[in-house]
Amino acid sequence: MAGKLEQQLKKKRSFDTPQQSVIVGLLRTNDLFQYRFGKLFREYGLTQPQYNVLRILRGEGKPLPCLEIASRLITMVPAITSLIDKLEKRSLVTRQRCNHDRRVWYIGITEAGLTLLSEMDEPVTALHNELCQGLSDEECRQLVELMEKARDGIAS
Repeated sequence: MAGKLEQQLKKKRSFDTPQQSVIVGLLRTNDLFQYRFGKLFREYGLTQPQYNVLRILRGEGKPLPCLEIASRLITMVPAITSLIDKLEKRSLVTRQRCNHDRRVWYIGITEAGLTLLSEMDEPVTALHNELCQGLSDEECRQLVELMEKARDGIAS
């Protein structure tokens, strides 16, 4: 008997293993979430990684080396430099060369970047709530724990 995910995917039979069902379910859910967040971020002229860079810088409260920002991103990006270039062109971040190591660039968020994030805070929170409306707070906590456990099992 096929489950709800199998029906949505028009799959004729159940997944071969529970693990396969989990992976496909996570991928499908991620795709739906990414679509909704992508739509929201586009309203503000951003991509998800660009938004993430701005959030990292706002949270840190001071400029960070480019590679440090890259290591904190939710999703891996192939070219952090071009990501920063695009934000800099919009005057959302600044770039300053390190005095001690000229290979290192420090990236800081501008007032324009902070203002943009402030405008986005409420819609982003509303989307978080909307996407998780079918889950209780306890179920959210359990899901976080299960995802952490799954990530811990993945070799870096």
